[in-house]
Amino acid sequence: MTLDQLRPKITRLLDPWVRAAQALGLSPDGVSVVAFALALAAGGLYWYAGPAVADASLAYAVGAVCVAMNGWLDVVDGALAREQDVASDGGDLLDHVLDRYADVAIIAGLAAGIDRYDLGLAAVTGVLLTSYLGTQAQAVGLDRVYAGVLGRADRLALAGVVGLAVAVYPTQLYGLTLVGWLLVVFAVVGHVTAVQRFWGAWSRLE
Repeated sequence: MTLDQLRPKITRLLDPWVRAAQALGLSPDGVSVVAFALALAAGGLYWYAGPAVADASLAYAVGAVCVAMNGWLDVVDGALAREQDVASDGGDLLDHVLDRYADVAIIAGLAAGIDRYDLGLAAVTGVLLTSYLGTQAQAVGLDRVYAGVLGRADRLALAGVVGLAVAVYPTQLYGLTLVGWLLVVFAVVGHVTAVQRFWGAWSRLE
């Protein structure tokens, strides 16, 4: 169950975005930077929305939109690189580095907003290990691994959905807000996914 596996099936949906990026004179790296900026904005909005501020619902909702756009542009930059025939190891490296920082920014914002840094630490370690195991398989001569319970696309989808849900349902459930439960899911399922990816790669090396 991972939305990352749907990447090859959304090519037609990407075409208008690729054309728009080209019309604006954006390079694939430029799109990656814009996506990262949106992740930073999401993290900031989630942090701001945590306290009991009057416009918390709006901040959560806008943050959710920023998360969704970050995820979408993360696919557009690769499609643009292929269209312009400029795909490179450098671009791939930049994309992965910005993705990891984006993940940290979003999770840090969610955790800071509800003042649960313990859950944030547990969540971010699960997320980073999931991503690390996906690329480490490639480093030892295998294909990049996207399999597992919770990939990056799934995480971004959940972060966006929960952001919208909290905007209309800000109350707690068993002592945690929906954001708190999201961090629990990221922590637990993230580490499960990392173990799945490790075992899958290890099995293929034997």
